[in-house]
Amino acid sequence: MTQDQVRIEGIDTSRPHPARIYDYLLGGKDNYEVDQRAGDALAVAAPEVRIGLRANRAFMRRAVRHVIDSGVRQILDIGTGLPTSPNVHEVAQELVPETRVAYVDNDPIVKAHADALLSRTGGGTSTVLADLRDPRAVLDHPDVRRVIDFDEPVALLLVAVVHFLAESEKPGETVATLRDALPAGSFLVLSHATGDFADRTDAQAEYSRKATASLNLRPRAEVERFFDGFELLEPGLIQVPFWRPDAPPPERSEQIGIYGGVARKAG
Repeated sequence: MTQDQVRIEGIDTSRPHPARIYDYLLGGKDNYEVDQRAGDALAVAAPEVRIGLRANRAFMRRAVRHVIDSGVRQILDIGTGLPTSPNVHEVAQELVPETRVAYVDNDPIVKAHADALLSRTGGGTSTVLADLRDPRAVLDHPDVRRVIDFDEPVALLLVAVVHFLAESEKPGETVATLRDALPAGSFLVLSHATGDFADRTDAQAEYSRKATASLNLRPRAEVERFFDGFELLEPGLIQVPFWRPDAPPPERSEQIGIYGGVARKAG
């Protein structure tokens, strides 16, 4: 995708967006030159970022399989990012075809691509243009409500998205609002960037200076607080390559600055 392509109304291509940077670092093509420059700068400041993002995607797939195996049949994925196959609905529906998935992101490009992808699926999926910063609007959106029944267990996915909320945006309250809307038996799947394993102050500052959302690295204790009201499953909150791996972790996994965990809301 180049800068001189027709710009979709409402899409800001003048500044890097987290979803498009993520897509670029994963080797995708749905990004712009500004996203590529930001991604390259981040990779210089944090050399492990590419293997970390791939490990994060693999964590998401393992976590989705777990919640489906646990009996959940509906998923609310907030901050979904650009489609990278296998997507959440592909992983879930391969196991249980009737699984329903609502995708939510605040980038119109994400919604445009997701709409095109999901037009070839059945009616068990929806895409919503909304922002995690307004969790009530996400929960009340008619296209979320069309596929998600909040009287039944839901898997809430907050994968590599809460770290884009600054403390002034009250991320703890945001996650708590979402948690309180979930019935007993629901799950939280969350991953979050951290500086616990290497000093990434420069990477954090570089990213936050350029992109449309700041990057907020948090230590383990602060990330763990997002699971308040849930019961963390074994092995707890851990670097994403080491959460119930189904293959040998990639090289330099110990340097990956992303925590991941899966937790269940008890009755």
